[in-house]
Amino acid sequence: MGAFEYRQAEEIRDVFRQHHIRFLFIGKSGAILLGYPDTTQDADLFVEKSPQNGTALVLALRELGFNLTDPQAGEIVRGKDFVQLKNGPFDLDLVFAPDGIESFADAWSRHLEIEGFPVCHPDDIIRSKRAANRAKDRESLPRLEAFRDYWLGRK
Repeated sequence: MGAFEYRQAEEIRDVFRQHHIRFLFIGKSGAILLGYPDTTQDADLFVEKSPQNGTALVLALRELGFNLTDPQAGEIVRGKDFVQLKNGPFDLDLVFAPDGIESFADAWSRHLEIEGFPVCHPDDIIRSKRAANRAKDRESLPRLEAFRDYWLGRK
C-alpha cells in the first residue's frame, strides 16, 4: 500500500459520519490532518469501545471496501484493543485502547475538529506515542513536540 492520503481521511470521515461512529484520528495520521509535515503508511483511528459503535464500524468498513473476516468483525464489535486491517483499499489501524490515554471520553473532551475531521489533541497524540515507547515513536517525538509547540503558538 502507498502512503496515507487526505482522500482516504475524507472517505473515512464521510462514511463514519453516515453510520454515526464515534472515533478520532490519532497517531501520525491525526498529526498530518493538523498540518504535521510527514507521511505515514496507514490511518490510525481511536474508536469508542461499545457494541453499538463496533457493529456500525463493521458496516462502515465493509462499505469502504474492507473484506472483513468473521473473526475480524467479532474483534471490532468486541473492541479488541488493537485491530490492524490490510484487506481493504488502504491500511487501517483501529485502536480501542491507545497507550497513554485513559479513555475515549477523556480524549473526546480535548479533541479538535479540523475541516470536519475529529482529531486527537496533539498532546494526546504525543502522550500515546511516548507511552507506546516503540523505537519509531521515540525517534519522531522531538519533531511531533516541536510541531505541537508551533501549532499551539498559532492559536
